[in-house]
Amino acid sequence: MNVLFVCVFLVSSAAVLIAEPADFLPALLSGAENALTLGVTLAAVYTVWLGFLKIAEDAGLTRFLARGLRPLTSRLFRTRGERELGYIAVNLSANMLGMGGAATPAGISAMNLLDAAENRDYAQAMLFVVNCVSVQLLPTTVISLREKYGSSSSYDVILPVLLSSALALVVGALLVRLILGRKR
Repeated sequence: MNVLFVCVFLVSSAAVLIAEPADFLPALLSGAENALTLGVTLAAVYTVWLGFLKIAEDAGLTRFLARGLRPLTSRLFRTRGERELGYIAVNLSANMLGMGGAATPAGISAMNLLDAAENRDYAQAMLFVVNCVSVQLLPTTVISLREKYGSSSSYDVILPVLLSSALALVVGALLVRLILGRKR
């Protein structure tokens, strides 16, 4: 993938240098400035939400959530392990709040624990699909980026994101169940 990005950069740089050589350096510096600004903005958003997630974990809310989601998650992932279901619940809740970056450590921990599960292939495939789909009740990253760039209606994305991600989850879960579910 890095080779592809380098090729795209080189071809586009050559095109700008041929068409408008004076615009090359300002465009390069402007792109770097925009990338840095975006990175700092996302870091701030993730810092806030990771802090909330840590507070929720310390207060026992994630264990409570794991117990509440246990009937659904144990059936969906076909596993009964307390620790992996806990990590799955944290992963799902972070994804539902639009904090994909915050969900990653819990997802990796759950994936590692599922490696020893009885239905390993099925459970790991389902976790992968659920993470890729990432049903979001509140797409915080998108909303904060829309706010930052001056959108007049930053929250208008909530319903389309929820509907499209829910539909993708249903299709993805059905495919995993169809393809790997028979091995049970």
